[in-house]
Amino acid sequence: MTAPERFGSVDELLAAARRDLDRLSPERAAQAVSRGALLVDIRPAAQRAAEGEIPGSLVVERNHLEWRLHPTSDARLAPAVQGQQWIVVCSEGYTSSLAAAALNSIGVPATDVEGGFVAWAASGLPTSTGVTTADRFVS
Repeated sequence: MTAPERFGSVDELLAAARRDLDRLSPERAAQAVSRGALLVDIRPAAQRAAEGEIPGSLVVERNHLEWRLHPTSDARLAPAVQGQQWIVVCSEGYTSSLAAAALNSIGVPATDVEGGFVAWAASGLPTSTGVTTADRFVS
């Protein structure tokens, strides 16, 4: 087994994670959703309560992500089927890049939204208030 790549800073780690992602603008993400991709919001409840949520997104907090979205995991959610395209959303698009890269590393097709929820809301795309329970779709 090859030794894992080492990074001198978090910025280097982030750049490596983004190297293989086709990151999406909020508008492109919304278009991808209309073609069948699913948004997954990895922000903790406190952040979602403060900032808002994206209607139709699936809430899976970061620490459960790989288990909930891998199609062969015993802890997978119903939408986690082979080949499902995922678009990861965090607050500003940093943690989501790392999470999308982690999903890709286990064979789950994923990318993220440039600028995260903040950019989504600023672009005028739909948002809602409230806090959806983890592992549920935002209504």
